[in-house]
Amino acid sequence: MKIKAMIFAAGLGTRMRPLTDHVPKALIPVNGQPLIWYAIQQLLPLGISSLVVNIHHRGEQMIDYFETTSFGFPVIISDERTLLLDTGGGLFKARASLNDADIVVAMNADIISNAQLQPIISQHLKNKAMATLVVRQRETMRYLLFDHAMQLSGWKNLQTGENKIAGPAFENSKPYAFSGIQVIDPRIFETIDDIGKFSMIDVYLRLAKTQKIMGYVDDSGIWIDVGKPGALEQAESLLNRQALNG
Repeated sequence: MKIKAMIFAAGLGTRMRPLTDHVPKALIPVNGQPLIWYAIQQLLPLGISSLVVNIHHRGEQMIDYFETTSFGFPVIISDERTLLLDTGGGLFKARASLNDADIVVAMNADIISNAQLQPIISQHLKNKAMATLVVRQRETMRYLLFDHAMQLSGWKNLQTGENKIAGPAFENSKPYAFSGIQVIDPRIFETIDDIGKFSMIDVYLRLAKTQKIMGYVDDSGIWIDVGKPGALEQAESLLNRQALNG
């Protein structure tokens, strides 16, 4: 099975200023390694055939990093320096490098997690899903909603009160927070009509009416969004404790 991966690393990192004034968020050091290194370590056990990384803010530094650092597989840069495309637009722009895979694992560069990806892939294949979104039970302002079978049924924003309904079980669905990890069937590219900048979550909400867009609940011990203020110190502390505990 050919597995390819994409890491979304093109964010502006505005919440991490002044750290990101002169460096892309994905290259902020965490315990001596750039943030994106942790996502790549998560992917290594899968034996991926190639990795796509999109770039925008301070993108030349990302190019330099991958020109001087080898992980044992080709790294393809998807250049968004002229226009930041969000997750949907970014994935669609990279489709030529991804659509010959059997599955694509996509991850956010600013998440540090010890979720095991192989069981997620196995569940994705068992469900014959178009996409599987890895979710967690945690507090947030925006939730994905899933029915009893973990089929995506909607989205809600607690701050604004906005709802997006994707299935008949919306009212009785359970809320989960997206973890920044997703497994995708490349056939999804045939269903995307959007152009330019757009969110992949919006695509999933639309497709959930006719396709299997599934959730996978991750309860692994480490999950940190390092895109938020104060999270850098939290990540370093947690990783240090993990190292001490073996």
